[in-house]
Amino acid sequence: MDLESHRFISYFLPDQRPELCHSATIEKFPPGTVIFEENEKPDALYLVLDGKIEFSKRGGLGQYQNVAWAEENDFFGEFGVLDGQPRSARAVTCTSATIAKIPRDRLMDILERSPGKVVLQLFHHIIHYLRLTTEQYVNQMVHKHKMMAVGEMANTIIHDLKSPFTGISLANSMLKDLHQDEETQEWCNLIQAQITQMVVMTEEILEFTRGKATLNQKTFNLGESLEKFQRLNFIYWNQHNINFILRCDNIILNGDENKLMRVWQNLVGNAVEALDEQGGQIVLIAAKLGQDALIKISDSGPGIPEAIQSRLFDPFVTYGKRGGTGLGTAIALSIVEAHGGDITFESQAGKGTTFYIRLPLC
Repeated sequence: MDLESHRFISYFLPDQRPELCHSATIEKFPPGTVIFEENEKPDALYLVLDGKIEFSKRGGLGQYQNVAWAEENDFFGEFGVLDGQPRSARAVTCTSATIAKIPRDRLMDILERSPGKVVLQLFHHIIHYLRLTTEQYVNQMVHKHKMMAVGEMANTIIHDLKSPFTGISLANSMLKDLHQDEETQEWCNLIQAQITQMVVMTEEILEFTRGKATLNQKTFNLGESLEKFQRLNFIYWNQHNINFILRCDNIILNGDENKLMRVWQNLVGNAVEALDEQGGQIVLIAAKLGQDALIKISDSGPGIPEAIQSRLFDPFVTYGKRGGTGLGTAIALSIVEAHGGDITFESQAGKGTTFYIRLPLC
């Protein structure tokens, strides 16, 4: 946008606006540029013409905590300009940004000559901005403490389950050695696969709370992996009257098979719970699409409520379930993005939901 149409300029009287624009200098900044540091002496007001700016404060361990953002048509630095106190936060460009800078002494001179209406408009903006900033900061703190609590819980679960998992695995191995018939071998393989999935599940939650996803990548056949996923879950689906349909092309991927298995588990598991005890149909189709594999997971459920569709992949957002942490879709997204892919979805009330997962081919 151009400087003359910026919201801050519009607060002033028509005969003051050219003077403000003439006082400003416009600069372009690459991503990661520090506009000013916390505790710096304020020397100007900044008007964002395009791009995004992040504000953060230094914490006790020297790390910065995000507290607010500014985007096109916003302005920042007004607190230091008005009271002359040091900057209360650091401002850094998140993207390439174009910013107009109005020197403090020129702005204060214009404000002193401005009528009360102009001052009231600025005062109204400052109050509104403080409310938004406070809400953002509180939400971030709540989210941080939730993630810490979930991380501690996951760490405890992993520690407590190591011994029983080891015992089950040893007993399972003994059964395989004692009974060589095909049916027993298949059931023992199923038990071992479920143990592996439970371990992976808790480790994924722990990784997610720490903000990282470690991939153990290797080449594997997606069709064979999805058939394994179907075998692992067919008893559970039958109990819930689910008609599961699988169709998959011959697709080779390079990725972490166990973690991608968790993606299918989270999304299909959500669909099963949304269908509740009434049952229904879930269709999983995987096909090649250019240089990618496209996996579609469709259900005949009630659909995702519109109120949460825009936040579906945020942590602690859940729907259609009697219980749950609301981390399933957030973890699924983090795993797919770690593989260089993406997830989107379509949902209609009463007609069901379809998730689209795109993964790069090997």
